[in-house]
Amino acid sequence: MSIVKELQNTPFSLALSGGGALGFAHLGVLSDLEKYNLTPSEILGTSMGGIIGALYSIGLTEKEITEVVSEFASITRWVKFSFGGNAIIDTHRVEKIFKFIFGSKKLDETKIPLKIIATEFKTSKKRVFKSGDNIKIVDALLATMAIPGIFKEHEINNNIYLDGFLCENLPILEASMPITLAVDVLGVNSFDTTLPNNFFKTQNVLEMFEKSLRTLIYNQTQTNLKLVNNKVLVVEPTTKEYKTFSFHKIKELRESGLNLF
Repeated sequence: MSIVKELQNTPFSLALSGGGALGFAHLGVLSDLEKYNLTPSEILGTSMGGIIGALYSIGLTEKEITEVVSEFASITRWVKFSFGGNAIIDTHRVEKIFKFIFGSKKLDETKIPLKIIATEFKTSKKRVFKSGDNIKIVDALLATMAIPGIFKEHEINNNIYLDGFLCENLPILEASMPITLAVDVLGVNSFDTTLPNNFFKTQNVLEMFEKSLRTLIYNQTQTNLKLVNNKVLVVEPTTKEYKTFSFHKIKELRESGLNLF
């Protein structure tokens, strides 16, 4: 409740981390913000956090957003495997869903200011898409979700972009309000402390790889937290029981984001 009081009295940024399906936990946080009548002065998002943040920024309620992202619960609706290029999943179906929702809206047409984090391929530098960039929301989202090797890279104005998690999974460094409410679905509560013990070695290897990736991202976030100048209130949903591809667990993941403050 102390977090609620702080947010009631001061303009705040809402930073939503990436994390694949784990990002559905952001829905629970949005539900609580609505319960306490708290509206962020700006929204920052990476990858799935960027998608959910963009939906919130155009005025959709948490309930409406949950209905929209339920499209992702059935991967057959948006996954199309690619047999060429540099990624295993083509993004045409995802792009079609985004265009249906956002149309040709640009980043300066949102109701709440929005910043989306991506990574420029050629320079490996962070790219922050924001108001004034003359960029369509759809393009910014396709860029921020372009996980290397998984989702096709996205080109904007002759520049190629990859997922924002490569440089800033929890987007706190670009926050401009006095306080940032940062929701990290890949925080300390995303780690299982036991080694995988499946019958098939392949599954053990995949689980070890995902744990390693979570560790890498977690350490990146801890480093960034030391660099911020404003106050950051970090909330970490418990997501250790779920995989980043557990898109069918939307209800459970949403509940993990409830009652964190």
